[in-house]
Amino acid sequence: MIYGYARVSTVKQIKGNSLEEQELILRNKGCQEIVIEQYTGKTTDRPKLQGLVSRLQCGDTLIVTKLDRLARTVQEGSELIQSLITKDITVIIDNMGTISNKPMDKLMLNVLLSFAEFERAMIIERTQAGKEIARTKDGFKDGRPAKYTKHQMDSAIKLLAEGNSYTQVERMTTISKSTLIRYKRQQQAAQ
Repeated sequence: MIYGYARVSTVKQIKGNSLEEQELILRNKGCQEIVIEQYTGKTTDRPKLQGLVSRLQCGDTLIVTKLDRLARTVQEGSELIQSLITKDITVIIDNMGTISNKPMDKLMLNVLLSFAEFERAMIIERTQAGKEIARTKDGFKDGRPAKYTKHQMDSAIKLLAEGNSYTQVERMTTISKSTLIRYKRQQQAAQ
C-alpha cells in the first residue's frame, strides 16, 4: 500500500496552501491513504505519525513531500528512516527521490537533515532575538495579542454594572463569561 504523510506546524496552516499543496502532491504520487497531522516538527514523537509507522508493513511505501515534514533533526530523521528501510518499507521524499541503504543516499539524507535542523535552530534564534528587542519597547506584552480592545472590555463591564447578567452581556458582546470575570478581577486587583 502507498501511504502519504502531510504535516503542518500550526492550526492556522491547516486551512492554508501548505497542506493543500502537500495533499495534491501526495495524491498525484498515487497515495492510497494520506495521514494529515498538525504538530510541531521539532520531534518525531507525533501521534498520527507514530500510528502510521506502526501500521506500515513490508512492501509498503511512505511518501512525504519534503524531508522536514518527516523530521527536523539528524538523529530522529536518520533513526526513523533507517528503521523503515530495515523493515523493507520504501521511503520516498518527493523532492529527493527514493531513500535506500546506499552510502550516497545516507549521506544526502544526513546532509539535508542537518540543514533542516539548522533551519529550525535559526528560526528559534531569530524569534528569541526579536522578543528581546520587543521587550525593550514600551507597551510590550509577551504572548498572544488580546482578542478584545480595552474599550470593548470596559464597555462590557459597564453593561454588567448596569444590571445585566454575565449571560446577557456575553450575548450582546460575544465576550465569554470567563473572559469577563477574569477582566473584572484584574481591574479590581489593579485598584
